[in-house]
Parts: sequence; C-alpha cells; structure tokens
Amino acid sequence: MSAAAPTLHKALPVAAASQPKAATEPRWVRAVLIGAATSFLLLFLGLPVLVVVMEAFREGLPTFFRAITAPDTLAALRLTLLATAVAVPLNAAFGLAAAWAVTRFDFPGKGLVVTLIDLPFAVSPVIAGMLFVLLFGAHGWLGPFLADHDIRVLFSPAAVVIATVFVTFPYVARELIPLFAAQGTDEELAALVLGASGLTTFVRVTLPKAKWGLIHGLVLATARSLGEFGAVSVVSGHIRGETNTLPLHIEATYDDQRFAEAFAIATLLLVFAAVSLVVKRVVEARSAADAPHQAPAQSGGES
Repeated sequence: MSAAAPTLHKALPVAAASQPKAATEPRWVRAVLIGAATSFLLLFLGLPVLVVVMEAFREGLPTFFRAITAPDTLAALRLTLLATAVAVPLNAAFGLAAAWAVTRFDFPGKGLVVTLIDLPFAVSPVIAGMLFVLLFGAHGWLGPFLADHDIRVLFSPAAVVIATVFVTFPYVARELIPLFAAQGTDEELAALVLGASGLTTFVRVTLPKAKWGLIHGLVLATARSLGEFGAVSVVSGHIRGETNTLPLHIEATYDDQRFAEAFAIATLLLVFAAVSLVVKRVVEARSAADAPHQAPAQSGGES
C-alpha cells in the first residue's frame, strides 16, 4: 500500500493538468455568443421549418392527405426511394474500395484519385447534370450510339439514378479514408501472418473498426440522395409521374400555385431529414462510446 501511494500522488497532478480548463470569458460574453448562435438557428432553421408545417396544414387535413397520396406524389416518392436504394449501396462499395486502395497501396495517380473523389463537392450539381446531358444527349458523345441501339438514358429514371449516384459518391469514401489511415496495418499484417486470407482480414479485422464511419457515410449519402435537386432537375426532363423526384414534384406543384399541397409534400422531406438527423446522432454517440479510451502511459515499477 505504501509503495503504491507515491505513484498515485504523482499521477494525480498529471491527470489534473490534462483536464480541459473552464472558460474564462465573462458571463456576458458567453451569453451574447450563445444567444447569437441560438438566434441564428431559430431564424434560418427553425422558422422555415415552422412555416413549412403551418402552410402544409393551412387548408386542413383533407388537402394535406390528398396531396401526399396523389398518384404523381407517390410516383415521385417511388423514384426518389429507387434512386436512393441504388445510389447508397453503390456508394458503399465504391467508398470501401476507394478507401482501401488509397490507404493501403501506392500507385501512380493516387493524388489524382483523391482529388477526383472530391469532385462532386467542388462542382455545382447543375454543372454535373449538364455533363450528363453532354454525355448522353442526342448530340453528346454517346448520344448517337444510344439512339442507334434504341437506348434511352437522358430524361428517364435511369438518368435520375445516375445523377444521384454521381452527387453522392464522395460521402462514404470521405468518411472511411481517414479511418483506414488511422487504423494502420499492424493488426492486418498480424492476421495475415496467422494464416487469414485477405478477404477474412478485411471482414474480420479492418471493417469492424470502421463500421460506424461506414454507417455515418451511408446516412449522409442517403440524406443527400433524398433531397438532391440540381443535377436531377437537369437530366430528368420534369416528366410528371415518370421522372420527377420529390424535390422536383414539390417545385412543379408550387409552380401550379397549389401552395398548400406543395408544402404538404415538403413535409415528407422534412420527415426524411428528421430521421436522418436522429440516425446520425445515434451513430455519432455509438461511435464515441466504442472509441478506445487512451489511458496515460505509466512507467513500470515494483508492485
């Protein structure tokens, strides 16, 4: 007991010094900063959401339910979910492959690959849609070939899916690349030395430690897929009941001056956004809980 006591007393100042210091700003400064942040959120986030909900029910529940159950609305909902269901798994596969390649191998053009992954973040979605028009349009690079084989891509559900995949593919990769880089290769090499195959090592060693990053990237990709407007607007052709997604259908309904119905349909996207935020918070909380707690290094000594 007496031998351990000095070590404990020596460790206490180090632990205390590592604790974050309390804020030293005056109380009025903290109040102003908190008030400014809260006011900004209420003005630019809370107020628009409140307006959408109030306008959605302004003409009563019959109008609300008629708007969200209309055939064009259901068709737009199905296409939105279809594009999301295709884009998210493809993004997961691409993100895993890209993160693994970038963090585990050295190859010519590696920096270019990392830059191209960020391309949808740098390019306007409208410009991305125009790129697909130049690619698949009647006078585009592949337009004559597609026309000769009676294949329709532009202004079809396929174009909506392709545009959605393009604007969302960086999310999973950008979540996994830092995680794979931080993991290092020690445990993977140990598994390979013990006789595990490459696939087994990836599934049993690498992937479990990055699962929350993968899920977080999938949540972000899903949220972006559900709400994408710019690129989809260019390539869809705005064909009601066929190529309109929910955001496009909301715009079309609003342009028809059916304002209450447009806001009613918008509440569907609000629900999707709320669910995405809840899942995102849960994933972040679970990720923080599963993160290994780094204990301060202790010098060896006699017990």
